[in-house]
Amino acid sequence: MPKADLHCYFCGSKESEVNYLIEGDEAYICDYCVDKANLVINENNSSKSSEFKLKPPKEIKDYLDTHIIGQDDAKKIVSVAVYNHFKRINDKNSDGSNQDVTLEKSNILLVGSTGTGKTLLARTLSEYLQVPFAIADATVLTEAGYVGEDVENILVRLYQAADCDIAKTEMGIIYIDEIDKIAKKNASTSITRDVSGEGVQQSLLKILEGTEAHIPPKGGRKHPEQPLVKIDTSNILFICGGAFQNLDKIINKRQNQNNIGFSNDEKSKTITASNFSHLQPEDLVQFGFIPELIGRLPIIGSLDYLTKDALLSILIDPKNSLLKQYQKMFSLEGVHLDITPDALQEIVDIAIKRKTGARALRSVMERIMLDIMYELPSIQDIKYCTVTKDTVVKGSKPIYSKLKKTA
Repeated sequence: MPKADLHCYFCGSKESEVNYLIEGDEAYICDYCVDKANLVINENNSSKSSEFKLKPPKEIKDYLDTHIIGQDDAKKIVSVAVYNHFKRINDKNSDGSNQDVTLEKSNILLVGSTGTGKTLLARTLSEYLQVPFAIADATVLTEAGYVGEDVENILVRLYQAADCDIAKTEMGIIYIDEIDKIAKKNASTSITRDVSGEGVQQSLLKILEGTEAHIPPKGGRKHPEQPLVKIDTSNILFICGGAFQNLDKIINKRQNQNNIGFSNDEKSKTITASNFSHLQPEDLVQFGFIPELIGRLPIIGSLDYLTKDALLSILIDPKNSLLKQYQKMFSLEGVHLDITPDALQEIVDIAIKRKTGARALRSVMERIMLDIMYELPSIQDIKYCTVTKDTVVKGSKPIYSKLKKTA
C-alpha cells in the first residue's frame, strides 16, 4: 500500500489524522482504536465484582500503631470508618436479600496541624488494605472550565495508580490534602466567582457522594476525539485533610458564647489548635465550608499536636522510622550507624523550633547527614559511625571506628 494511503482499518482515519498507526498483517490500527479496545477489555473485567476481605477495626489500628506514633483517637476513628465502608461495599455486592436499609457512604475529614501525620495515616491505611491510593492537592484544583486542575483529574491519578484497572480504581482511596485551602474567601457574596474556593467545593460534591465520572485516561482536559473511562465513585473512599489554621478561634468563640452563666474559670478554658475534639459542623461552616460538603464528610478525626516525647518516638520507634531508614542506608555501605541519645534529643529540639511537626525531623536529619554521607563512601575500612551531640549542634565530624564496639 502506498504510504500516502495508509489508514486505520477500524475507524478509517488517515495517518495524518492520528498520532501513529500500528502495522499488523496487511492492516493498520490507530492509537485511538487501541485505547478504545483497552477500555472495552477493562470494563468487561471490572463487571466481575469480588467481595472485599474485611479486616476488623482492631487489626487495622494495630497495623497503624506500628507505623504511626500516638494519635490513638484518630487511628481508632479511621479504623472503624474504613471497616464500615468496606462492609457497606460487601453488602451492596451481596445477593440483595437484606436491602431494606441503605448504608450511606462515610468519607473522612482529618483535622490537625502541619506534620501531625494526616497523609501518613491515609497512605499507611491503603498499604495495609492493599487498595490503590492517590493524593491530590486541593490548592491546585479549580472549577471545571477555568485555568487550573479539573476536580475529576484526581480520579485520573487513582486510575493510573490502579494500573488502569477500573475495578481496582472503584475500590481505592483518595486523600485530598490541604482541603482547608478551598474554604470560601468570605461569608458575604461577591460579584467575582470564587472558582478555587466555593467553586471547587461544589465540584467535589458529586464525586464524594458517588457518581459516574468520565475521565481522560491520560489526564488533562477532555476533548471530543479522546476516549473516556467511566469511573463509578460510589465505593471510592475519600479522606480529606487540612491544618485549618484559626479554626480553634472559631471553636473558642462558640464555646465561650455557650458558657454564659458559668464561672470565669470555666469560661477561660480554651480549645487550642492541638485539640479539635470539640469541633462541630457549624464551626466548619463558619470557617468557609458549604453545608453540603460537610454533609459528605460525616466522619471527623482530629490529630493532636506532637509533643517532644512524641517526636522522639516518631524518630526512632516506628517500623519505618527515620533512624531505621538511615541505618539501613549506612548498612548498604557496610557501616553501622549509631546516634547517641543526647544527639537524638537535639534533633528533636531543632525540629520543634521549625513548627512543622514530624516533617521537620527529615529536614533536620538530611542537613546533619549530608556531609557524612558525602564522605563515607570514600573512607576505607570503616565499620561504625557514631553521631554525637556535637555533630548535631556544632557540625563536628562523627566518630568513625574500624573495631567492633565493646560493652
